[in-house]
Parts: sequence; C-alpha cells; structure tokens
Amino acid sequence: MLRITELKLPIDHPEEDLRTAIVQRLGIASDDLLDFTLFKRSYDARKKTSELCFIYTIDLSVRDEAALLHTFADDRNVNPAPDVSYKVVGQAPQDLSDRPIVVGFGPCGIFAGLLLAQMGFKPIILERGTEVRQRTKDTWGLWRKNVLNPESNVQFGEGGAGTFSDGKLYSQIKDPKHHGRKVLHEFVKAGAPEEILYVSKPHIGTFRLTGVVENMRQQIIALGGEVRFQQRVTDVLIEDGQLTGVVLADGEQLKARHVIMALGHSARDTFRMLHGRGVYMEAKPFSVGFRIEHPQSLIDSARLGKYAGHPKLGAADYKLVHHAKNGRSVYSFCMCPGGTVVAATSEPGRVVTNGMSQYSRNERNANSGIVVGITPEDYPGGPLAGIELQERLEAHAYVLGGSNYEAPAQLVGDFIASKPSTELGSVEPSYKPGISLGDLALALPAYAIEAIREALPAFEKQIRGFSMHDAVLTGIETRTSSPLRITRDASMQSLNVKGLFPAGEGAGYAGGIMSAGVDGIRIAEAVARDILGIEA
Repeated sequence: MLRITELKLPIDHPEEDLRTAIVQRLGIASDDLLDFTLFKRSYDARKKTSELCFIYTIDLSVRDEAALLHTFADDRNVNPAPDVSYKVVGQAPQDLSDRPIVVGFGPCGIFAGLLLAQMGFKPIILERGTEVRQRTKDTWGLWRKNVLNPESNVQFGEGGAGTFSDGKLYSQIKDPKHHGRKVLHEFVKAGAPEEILYVSKPHIGTFRLTGVVENMRQQIIALGGEVRFQQRVTDVLIEDGQLTGVVLADGEQLKARHVIMALGHSARDTFRMLHGRGVYMEAKPFSVGFRIEHPQSLIDSARLGKYAGHPKLGAADYKLVHHAKNGRSVYSFCMCPGGTVVAATSEPGRVVTNGMSQYSRNERNANSGIVVGITPEDYPGGPLAGIELQERLEAHAYVLGGSNYEAPAQLVGDFIASKPSTELGSVEPSYKPGISLGDLALALPAYAIEAIREALPAFEKQIRGFSMHDAVLTGIETRTSSPLRITRDASMQSLNVKGLFPAGEGAGYAGGIMSAGVDGIRIAEAVARDILGIEA
C-alpha cells in the first residue's frame, strides 16, 4: 500500500474526480490504480482570501509499487502506507479462573471491556448507573422536570459522560501504535457512520451514540463478558499491597486480582474511598469557567466566509486560547457546533454545565466552554482538594441560579462591563431547566473572572462578533477534567496497590472519548500482559 498526502481538490468536486486526481498525481494509467481508500479529509479555512479546498490523505494499491516508490523517492507526499491494523497482545488461557473486573462503562471502560472480551478474558463490568436508554430518560428528567437521579444522569450510566456531549472522536494524544484507528473501526462496526474513519474532526452525536454503545455492550456479552448495571463499588479489598476484590453497595464481594478503575471524572465518592484505603493519588491541574453561546450563523460566517452554510462543510467550529496578563490561560473547551448547553450535575444541590450536539449539528446556537486553567497551588490541601473546590463552586452556582437547577447566566456585554444582566437580547440560551440572569462575577474566583473578561475581547480579533453584547454566558463549567490523578507505574498499575489499574479520564489519563478509548485499549493490554506474564 502507498499513501499520498496533501492531495487538494475543490470543495464541490464530483466524486469521480478523486480517482482522476490520484492517477494524475502519480502519472499512471487508470487501470494501474487497483484500489484506494480515504484515510483523512480536511480543509484549511484560516486564509479567508483563498478558495477553500479539501485536503486528502489517500491509501492506495497500484501495479508495480516498488517502481512507483522509486520514481517518487524524493517526494515527501508519496510514501509507503503505515500499517495501522490492530494486533492483540495475546489470548486468555482456556482454564482462566480469575476474571478481570472493569469498574465504569464510559468510553474507557467500554474499550477496556471490549478488548478483554476479544482476547477471551470474559471481563465482569460494573456500572453504577443504568443502561443507556433508561439513563436518557433519567437525564431528560433533570432537563425537563428539574428532577435529578444521582446515579443515572449526564455523568453516570452506560456510555459515560461522552454520551451526552458532541461525540467528538479526535484527540491530540500521541498514538504511535494507532490505537485510535481501532477505536474508530469498532465504533463503525457498532453502527457509527463510516465517515468518522476519514473526516478530520469526526463526531457521532448523542442520539447515535446511544445505539452504538448498546451494540458494543452486546458484542462484549456475546464474547463471554458480563455487564452489570446499578452496581456501585463502595470498597476495595487489599491484602499485603495486592488488590483481591471489590465490594458492592449491597454488600456483595467480587474476588479479582486485576481491576480496571475506569471511573470517569465525577465519581467523587469512589475517589474518596480509594484515598481512604491508601491508594496513591495526587492533585492535578484542571479548568473552570462558563459556557458561551452565539448564533451558529455568526460562527459559520466568521470561520468559513462565503462558504458558510455549505452542505459539505456543516457547522463551523473554533479553537481559541488567550494568555492573560495575570498569568492565566483562557481557552475554548469542548466546542459544540449547532448544539445546546446542558445540565451536567450528578449531585443534588449543585449546578454544572456542559455542551452537547447531535450528529446533524443543526441547532441555532454554537456553544463552547470558556475556561481558565488552575493548578494545585490554587487549591492546596492534598489530592482531594480539587474536588472540594469543585463542590463549593457548584453549590454556589446552584444558589445563584435560584436553588432549582436553573443556571446563573449573563450577557457577554454586561459581563465585560461588570454589570448584572436583567434581560436577554437576540441570543436565546439553550440550557435546560433554564437560566437565571445576574452577575457571573460572583460564580468564580476573582482571578478567573479577570482572565475571562480580558480574553473575550481578545477572541473578537480572531472571530468577529465573538464578544457581541447579546452572546450568553452560562455557569458554571467545572468538570473539564479530573482534578486528581491516580498515579500508575510502567505496568499501568497503581504505584502502591498491585492489581489496581487506574484508567481513563477519572484517573487523570484521558480527556475526551477518543483518548479515553485509547487508554482503555492500552489498559486492557496491560492487564492481559500481566495475566499472561508477557513483558511490555
């Protein structure tokens, strides 16, 4: 196989032109091109004066590949295609008596469980929340009726926090073994659209994700795995530094010497339990801020110019960062084109926001987190201090919103001018159960407010209209990532508890669906190697 990179074609090119372009690029006869597949398709909209085009990376097979490689030996855009196929590290023995346990069934837990099942280890997966369709009903209970189920919501349940998000499937992690391709292929196999294999910023969207995770669950079960819902782990059993099992809320004990903790970033009670049992962990940086909403048409026009609204491009996104004078970094987080701001708390008496999009991304507003980086120096007090800060901020936001799960909000123009908002303008906020206008300066530490006030006009220089008066800020965004890390060693196990494998976003090793899925694969491989006695 060969790979061509940087192959450019106009946005509106007919499908058949791609084959013609490949043939012309290589200078071969059409019959000599045996087959080709799209590996990546992107576009660069940074130069508003130039005509927009698709930029392709193509994997292909040709007659006499060696001769063609010799011809293009000095061309950096024609090379042998790398092998991105996935290869398992081993297979479980037939007499396996100690089945590994996976705690949590978000993206990390799903892929850890799936890989273990594919290798024959028949994992037992424990999820504190409900299966995805019941979970959807419970989540809508908060959004439409102001009724929170603490065990079944945006954070807890089948699919994890990523299910109620934009469904983004891209990441900036280093992935030398191409585990990300395995993640994408498994999603497609479970019903995701095939285009996620090649578009530069793939996403699935909430409603499609529900069916995908159901299909992945069924595959795990068909391979001998077991998925148990409403099974909250309340304790771990440790003997002489070796994990020997877990205890469930109903008192049941499950014996195991290999337990993957794929908790997600909101399992605060479990973090506290593990800390109480002496499992080593440390505080880590995270970010806090607000959600900002603009008309999607404004973002499309600013980012795509005359191509705004083009059906092949869809809703435009953005990525922004500003280094404030007070030393803080302010950046856009989890940008959701054509999406909604959603209530994302998992605990009574607290308000948390997040963003969500469907596959179509056709809602009227664009939204993104505008967040400020903070470090353990801002919340001294040990590994759990970041959680305690989150809890205080979320509880205060609940009060600011009216103590009924409505969220505090403010117009961008009023926020910049330090003036409480009393009425909405042209932008209608999407947050459900609803918003309560006021002064968001009361919602976050002064250093964060100062940095965001400085950043919003600065972002205007990159996206015209970004600091428009009527854009809406909704608070607060606190669960950008885990505020702690359950540190692991080279074997992917806890530093001081053998058999405990911290994984994914909650353990501080991922940030989003793709990176969590990749970490799930890596952690499953580590468990398999440990059971089989294989060196990494």
